[in-house]
Amino acid sequence: MKKLNIVKVGGNIIEKEEDLQSFLDAFAALPEPKILVHGGGKLASQLAERLAIPVNMVNGRRITDAETVEVITMVYGGKVNKSIVAGLQARNCNAIGFSGADGNTILSVKRPVKEIDFGFVGDVVAVDSEMIDKLLSIGITPAFCAITHDGNGQLFNTNADTIACELARGLSANYEVTLNYCFEKNGVLLDINDDTSVVKDIDSAKYAEFLEEKIIADGMLPKMENCFYALKGGVQQVRLGKPEMLHHKDANFTTLRL
Repeated sequence: MKKLNIVKVGGNIIEKEEDLQSFLDAFAALPEPKILVHGGGKLASQLAERLAIPVNMVNGRRITDAETVEVITMVYGGKVNKSIVAGLQARNCNAIGFSGADGNTILSVKRPVKEIDFGFVGDVVAVDSEMIDKLLSIGITPAFCAITHDGNGQLFNTNADTIACELARGLSANYEVTLNYCFEKNGVLLDINDDTSVVKDIDSAKYAEFLEEKIIADGMLPKMENCFYALKGGVQQVRLGKPEMLHHKDANFTTLRL
């Protein structure tokens, strides 16, 4: 099977222009086929504050009311997505910007209300891997923002890590998929304050051990859950680290396998 790289880039890289340009250099240099997934939560919060729209977060997750949907659509699907696509075109990477509504590529349902009503937040239920495969086969690089839809006209704020994971699972039947999570750290760290304390390889047994010892905690927990969910769904490997891992094999980063 052909190799496919799916790369999710974190918000801290997106909001710093120098870091973003460096990331785009690394991503554009990857051989095709490839897919980019991005968020932009901090930039969305900044615009909301300028518009005097309250930003409500619970356990690091955004409460998305009707006004906030408008803000994230402007930021994720507009400013951030089109800037990234333009940057990739400048690097001879022929990209098209997507939300899950475009081409009906990613369907979601509204997250059920339990202890908290997150509002217009979507949980992914289907990925149209056939449509995406057609784009990849003609040399198009899809760049997905963190928005999906329900098929009835409603847009949803959707976790970008989850979108990347679901795309990777959906396309793993036709490709040998490597899922890459690029962020500001070197990977999974034994000591959160020591960026050199990278755990280079983690399998299911070591993951269980780290959970028990609480080495993996807080914001890294949902990311790691996505990683192993992807691996169990047929993804070949998952890598976490700084963008240098995309083109430097000797870079410090974490590789996850079952």
